[in-house]
Amino acid sequence: MISFGLTEEQELIRDTVREFAQSELREIARDCDEKSELPQDLLDKTWELGLVNGGIPEEFGGGGIGRSPITNALVLEELGWGDVPLATAAMAPSLFIQPLIDFGTDEQKKEFLPLFTTSEFHTASLALHEPNFTFDVTNMQTTAEPKGDTFVLTGKKRFVPLGDRASHFLVVARSGREGIQGLDAFIVPRDASGLTISCASEKTLGFQAVPMATIELEKVEVPKGLRLGGDGGIDAARLVNMLRLGTSALALGLARGMMELAIPYAQERVAFSQPIGQKQVIAFMLADMHIEVNSMRNLIWKAASQLEQGVDATRMTTLAQTYTRREAMKVADNGLQVFGGHGFIRDYPVEMWYRNARALTVTEAVTAL
Repeated sequence: MISFGLTEEQELIRDTVREFAQSELREIARDCDEKSELPQDLLDKTWELGLVNGGIPEEFGGGGIGRSPITNALVLEELGWGDVPLATAAMAPSLFIQPLIDFGTDEQKKEFLPLFTTSEFHTASLALHEPNFTFDVTNMQTTAEPKGDTFVLTGKKRFVPLGDRASHFLVVARSGREGIQGLDAFIVPRDASGLTISCASEKTLGFQAVPMATIELEKVEVPKGLRLGGDGGIDAARLVNMLRLGTSALALGLARGMMELAIPYAQERVAFSQPIGQKQVIAFMLADMHIEVNSMRNLIWKAASQLEQGVDATRMTTLAQTYTRREAMKVADNGLQVFGGHGFIRDYPVEMWYRNARALTVTEAVTAL
């Protein structure tokens, strides 16, 4: 039987995260965007709430709460509804933690997961993107060559979230066959010889508040024990699916926020003695927003369900990502048009959300499901 109803636990988690997103993310989002600053106290509050570290198993010092991919999708939608860049920053450690939980050996989990079970915010990050105009995760240019008891990593990574403070990087590199199955991930300490980290801020369309780093790997030697998953490596297709679906869930939250702001505005804004929401062209835009938001959610939930069942979710995840990228941008654009001149100026968050929506459509992964 197919059910779209949430469990009591899922409803509680969703409501708790929604309240957090309203009180903590939305309240400071505009100021953080204008100043290009990320408040440390926000990261600390996220840590206290257990949004990132709560899923670490008890045997490795965590709370052992555990969250399914579907529940994670709920969490990320609410955080994206609050503010996508701040949500990305707050959840950045999950880019390291979740793959470690899913693919790491027992030795790797025992060594690294306890770093994230302390009372203070701690981060490590994922190094996936490369500074190539034609970047494709299935055609990675960063390489990992075996050399005795080590792998030698060479390449360059860009847009590494919170790379300015990460203690470790999970570097995705090619170490074998062509295609996605030839990918591996390596745990690289910040102080590794040959690793150069550049934290100079880049001028980007959106995500102003998220510190993004560039790292260069010049023949960085990594022990074979730091190859994620050990000799068996990782399920690279599942990793990419987790990343793409997490980003899609954030985009869904942003689109829902735009819709929920546009509808009451259209009901209250009067032009030519009539609320603009009564005009057919605006009414159709609002109806389309509602349809697309629900359609995005259904696709994301279905893909998350397949991940939860352990089956190959590549096809469903690709559909969800493709559809969400297109329709989230459409919802953001329609929202901008509903607000008209008010959407162009910064009295409302519409133009900020529009920029962040566009940024989401050109990034491969900013969080993990």
